[in-house]
Amino acid sequence: MANKKEDWKSEMYGDEVREKLLEFAETGFESIPEDERDAWFTRFKFWGVFHQRSGQEGYFMMRLTNANGILEPGQLRAIAEVARDYASGPVSNPEFGDSWIDLTTRQSVQLHWIKLEDVPEIWEKLESVGVTTRSSGGDTMRNISGSPVAGKDADEVIDTLPLLERFQEEIRGDDDLCNMPRKFNISISGTPEGGAQDAINDIGLEPAKKEIDSGETLGFNVRVGGGLGGREPRVARPLDVFVTPDEAYDVVRGFVELYHDHGDRQVRAKNRSRFFVDDHGTEWIRDLLDEEYVDADLRTAGEDIRDEYTYNAGRTTEDGKQDYTGVHEQSDGRRYVGLSVPVGRLPAEEAIELADLADEYGSGEVRLTRRQNPIIVDVNSDRVDELLAEPLLAKHRPEPNRFVRGAMACTGTEFCSIALVETKTRMATMLRWLRENVDLPDDVDQLKIHFSGCTADCGQANTADIGLLGMRARKDGEMVEAVDIGVGGGMGEEPSFVDYVQQRVPADEAPGAIRNLIEAFAERRAPGQTFREWADATDTETLAALCEPEETDYVDPSLTDAKQSWYPFAEEGTTAANPEVASSDD
Repeated sequence: MANKKEDWKSEMYGDEVREKLLEFAETGFESIPEDERDAWFTRFKFWGVFHQRSGQEGYFMMRLTNANGILEPGQLRAIAEVARDYASGPVSNPEFGDSWIDLTTRQSVQLHWIKLEDVPEIWEKLESVGVTTRSSGGDTMRNISGSPVAGKDADEVIDTLPLLERFQEEIRGDDDLCNMPRKFNISISGTPEGGAQDAINDIGLEPAKKEIDSGETLGFNVRVGGGLGGREPRVARPLDVFVTPDEAYDVVRGFVELYHDHGDRQVRAKNRSRFFVDDHGTEWIRDLLDEEYVDADLRTAGEDIRDEYTYNAGRTTEDGKQDYTGVHEQSDGRRYVGLSVPVGRLPAEEAIELADLADEYGSGEVRLTRRQNPIIVDVNSDRVDELLAEPLLAKHRPEPNRFVRGAMACTGTEFCSIALVETKTRMATMLRWLRENVDLPDDVDQLKIHFSGCTADCGQANTADIGLLGMRARKDGEMVEAVDIGVGGGMGEEPSFVDYVQQRVPADEAPGAIRNLIEAFAERRAPGQTFREWADATDTETLAALCEPEETDYVDPSLTDAKQSWYPFAEEGTTAANPEVASSDD
């Protein structure tokens, strides 16, 4: 028997949900029958409208979607104006205030404190400039990720923009494929550093070459079944398939259809494609794909360039790009400039200023990365210094503090119903403390610290040098917010995930543990050794001993909340969360 979410979807899902959502917006949040809210909240997700955590009834997160993080001229400005005009809640965040946008790890944007009644006006403004929320949540194909500088970078191996656009229009745009067994992620890399992180996607295309008809042909090798979360991350497995750019669409669509038809719709904890690949194996999938879903015969894999992957790979800057911050050359001789936005949260007025700078110095287009950062593209080389001197770039610097540069954080309990701890404000507070209290070796360009509020791992803690995973623990007889601390993850040629060396560390003792670990790294590392290399060379027992939790002068912003209040920064005495109305984004 299908689970309840499959029952809800069978009654209504996909594009037809939009009209019902508009009806509820017109009649108001209270017009949604209480006993039907879970079902409607599940359906709304397809249109990027997510009810926030319990206690915040009537407020929604809105997730936007695009392909490859491309915001065309005018789109960032419209998004920022929506944030300014509509995304302000009843309580200000002590770190970020009111009205901001969140940049995501899938190269998109999220807005918070949205009222259902405002959705029609917001859609009208966004859609007038080509921004949509369709297919940004629920059991569908999520934002398609890729090299954020596709079609721009001077070192690009193969231009993926035509494919990205076709994936967006013909696969994600196909209502017959919108109801997947579970959420589904597609990625494609065309630049040598591997910035799309294909190894943690349900299907990923990576640059490769193969001899075809006595000539070397550029194309892609195909990997399937990657993903994070649930304490069971997987690296996407090679499917032993090479596709030319002309063949790539049919193979990606074929695998989407195959998973749509054969993926398990019964047990939601086990129906992501990584478990599907575990169960069936790549040989079975390849054979079925070849026999029933793709017309042309499948070629075996070609020669890849994975040895060049440097993005979040724990390698040195001399090896290549670790991210897209800084100034880089485009193929047309112009430059792109990557800014650093701490934990991906950008106030609306600053986002408008960023749109102004993109118009003034570039083409108006802005790109978003998988590390929650924006890029201004198409800057003439003789104007780069002028751009770098702008006040906004003094705050969101292209060459940021090394801790800030490596930091990422998910939404956390501020809004998310499944998170266990607050993340973004805590990470911002921790970054300042680390900057002031911890010395990195001079030749270490950055240290990647990723923070996820729960095991769903939206903050990609599993792929970090140091990963923080939200938990709860008891301290002095009181329930407090806590983290598991993992060490030694990263992407690159051979992706690997962190080993969790400390469990349930009270949040106010985590910065001390990180300091102890970093100081040990600085003292014990071999010359030129990166943190990931050092962690790989050090046994887990030793890492655990070196990562000793410790109380310091760090003051945690929400240690004892432990999801007791309706908002982590609400004043004392405010009404606690209502546990009956929780809805989760899974």
